[in-house]
Amino acid sequence: MPENSSACENIDLNFTHAFLPPVFVTVFVVGTISNIWGLRSVYTSWNNIGNINIFMFNLGVADLLYLFTLPFLVYYYARQSEWLFGQPFCKVTRFCFNLNLYGSIGFLTCISIYRYLGIVHPMKVMGKITSRHSLTISALVWILVIIQIIPDMFFDKNDDRLRNACFDTTSGNLTADYLPYSIGWAVTGFALPLVIILVCYGHVMVVLARKANVNPILKQRCLRLVVILVILFSICFIPYHVFRNLNLATRILKRDGICHHIFNDIYIAHQVGRGLACLNSAINPLIYIVGNDDFLLKLQHFSKRTRLTFTILTGAVMYRKPMEPEEGDSPADNCTSFDLMRE
Repeated sequence: MPENSSACENIDLNFTHAFLPPVFVTVFVVGTISNIWGLRSVYTSWNNIGNINIFMFNLGVADLLYLFTLPFLVYYYARQSEWLFGQPFCKVTRFCFNLNLYGSIGFLTCISIYRYLGIVHPMKVMGKITSRHSLTISALVWILVIIQIIPDMFFDKNDDRLRNACFDTTSGNLTADYLPYSIGWAVTGFALPLVIILVCYGHVMVVLARKANVNPILKQRCLRLVVILVILFSICFIPYHVFRNLNLATRILKRDGICHHIFNDIYIAHQVGRGLACLNSAINPLIYIVGNDDFLLKLQHFSKRTRLTFTILTGAVMYRKPMEPEEGDSPADNCTSFDLMRE
């Protein structure tokens, strides 16, 4: 039931100013380091790059484009939503966020389709999908994503009341026009790819479960990739799209004089969703780790060396510990456990 308009006046902006800056700083540090490392790994093995690695490379590029805008957003929210870099650059930062978000979803969808074809229909696609195909598909993904998000650039990111603002969607007087665009955007850029991914990996898991002769390592890799994608979509993408559109709807209702106390909760949930959405820039490198055979092999060897070194050091400490020699002991007897550790 509609309430008094005063219920709409207490939007908790302090939560946004306290919550987003530390999230953005954390994502900037972790995401920049992990994505630069990932791109460097791709560059060093460029001659042996696989089809899926091309999509992973594009994921890293999309992440870095957004990560480099985060310091400006941290400064903006730390100054109580005062944007000092001009409206054109405000639109550029929002464009980079959307480019990263929907580019990530697009390339994750491509990775899922490639995994599906390679496992479910290996004989049909063997030798038929080349790196040139992957490069062409990557270019198409960029084009489709840009077409989806270009309209956002034509919506104002401030209004007469807040001239120095940098809204993540649009000004209050344009929300009625922005909401249908946002819903259609969510359907084509998020919901449809999600259905494709679920169908692909659902079929893959069924095939792997039925085939007894499938490599166990392949099963583990697919399972890990499915887990990471579930985390990405459940934590990073679903809350953001749900609460972005709900928040836009509440802004339209408030403009029409319809107010509820729950509107403030929806606003806060939207800000949390925004923080979670940017986490995909730090989580995406996990896709590279799972899909990179060389890295997994090096990681396995490093893990073995680490365990062996720890065992040797433990044996050395035990060997050096002063002990009262018992009758019948010899120096050779005291070295036996250490020598065994070294083998």
